[in-house]
Amino acid sequence: MQFYFWPEERRVTISSVGSWEVMKLKGSNRRFSYRSVLPTVLIAGILLPFLFIRAAFLALDAGVSICPSISCLGWRFGPRFLRGSDASREFMMELRRAYAEGAGGYIDPKVVEAAPDSLDDLIAEMRSSSSYQQLDITTFVLKTRAMLMKMDHKVQLARLRTLFYGHLASIGIPKSLHCLGLRLTEEYLVNALARSSLPPPEYASRLTNGSYIHFALITDNVLAAAVVVSSTITSSADPEKIVFHIITDKKTYTAMHAWFALNHVPPAIVEVKSLHQFDWPAHVNDMVMETVEEIHKSSSAYHYYSRADEYRRLEALKPSTFSVLNYLRIHLPELFPKLERVIFLDDDVVVQQDLAPLWDLNLNGNVLGAVRAEESDEGEDSHCIGKKLSDYLNFSNPMISSLSLVSNRDQCAWLSGMNVCDLQAWRRTNITQTSQHWLKHNRESGFVLYDVGSLPPALIAFEDQIQTIEPYWHLSGLGWRMPDPELLESAAVVHFSGPRKPWLEIGFPALREMWRAQFNHSNEFLRSCRVVE
Repeated sequence: MQFYFWPEERRVTISSVGSWEVMKLKGSNRRFSYRSVLPTVLIAGILLPFLFIRAAFLALDAGVSICPSISCLGWRFGPRFLRGSDASREFMMELRRAYAEGAGGYIDPKVVEAAPDSLDDLIAEMRSSSSYQQLDITTFVLKTRAMLMKMDHKVQLARLRTLFYGHLASIGIPKSLHCLGLRLTEEYLVNALARSSLPPPEYASRLTNGSYIHFALITDNVLAAAVVVSSTITSSADPEKIVFHIITDKKTYTAMHAWFALNHVPPAIVEVKSLHQFDWPAHVNDMVMETVEEIHKSSSAYHYYSRADEYRRLEALKPSTFSVLNYLRIHLPELFPKLERVIFLDDDVVVQQDLAPLWDLNLNGNVLGAVRAEESDEGEDSHCIGKKLSDYLNFSNPMISSLSLVSNRDQCAWLSGMNVCDLQAWRRTNITQTSQHWLKHNRESGFVLYDVGSLPPALIAFEDQIQTIEPYWHLSGLGWRMPDPELLESAAVVHFSGPRKPWLEIGFPALREMWRAQFNHSNEFLRSCRVVE
């Protein structure tokens, strides 16, 4: 088919020859085959984007280089346009070579200190350099390395400051608690009622009577102990059956005794006892002192091994890391030689339900009843909401990997904030000696077997002696995160494990209010020390 256009005659002719004929004004006929148009368009469609992309790359190369213009790198167009610039290629090779030669080399701290603070500052400095047109690659690499080292130092310093300030916030004693301790100590000295017997002599027989429910609490925090005792009694269906045994250190004893002597919790009874008041047989005294001495040795050694590690240095400063009171829980059979069973509570818990059913819980011959931090989703496998055994113990170490626990390394660790202890079964085992053994081995190994603390050696010592109880009895981690409201409401014991203790300003406000609800807001000591307003 052919198409003819005749402008002079204003006539169009279409034929079937298969070509176009065009008559121009000059009168000459030129024919273009429409079959050649498609290949021409295709070739142009391929070449034009390629040329555009190539030009864009050249422009980017010019911008990425330190040069402000294309001329400083000696771009050459012509036959080599599609091949790129030899100067650019040489520049990149020289830059890589300079970096490789300078890697790992020593840089004077003064050079690092004087280095630019950012990439923009570095570029600005290089632009203002008198030798800019003849760029010294070695100098550029040196300045870049110094700048990166300076930035890295700043990041490390900021990280260390964050850890340090967070550490201080989590271990500090609020003024109100310090005031309360001083006021109560003073009251113990001047007020005979503050020194009265705990419990009163007529109730002393209950301290060893197995028909009562015995709770053990080891702490040096008066206010925390008051909350634990108050919440337990308030939640109990039969508070007359409750006996609290509070063990503290010599420093806190007078304040602790004064508080409970002046703030009775009838019909329950409370015993307050200091470590120096125990009259153990010689062999028991030696066993307890072995633990105390090992803790002191570990504390000194840990300070030595932690000098090159910021996290370890902060852990060494934390009072609870090597607190004798924290480790005394492995001596519960020695602390209560006439009792067959106790319910142990940490001082950072609030009791919300009656715990009497735990007293009669069948432990099936095991020593300890505890909750494992585990939950299950519908149709899915269970998973840990707390830590696993492998988070506490270093199973890559041969001494730890040789334990039978290695097969359960991904098992959820049991929680230590609330435990039912069968002291009779405990006395038939070597759990205490095993715990002491691992305390010593961890120190002698340079603390590579597990992170310091009282729980890791207990995880080893109580292996195969744990009776798992229902999760609703113990909700932990309230010092780390806000829990699910339904779990919080249904839990029998809530545990503020973690750095955000409820008596600290960094605690979660809603959880702090729940904890503070246990206070007697009319108490003279709490008001005078501004614990409550």
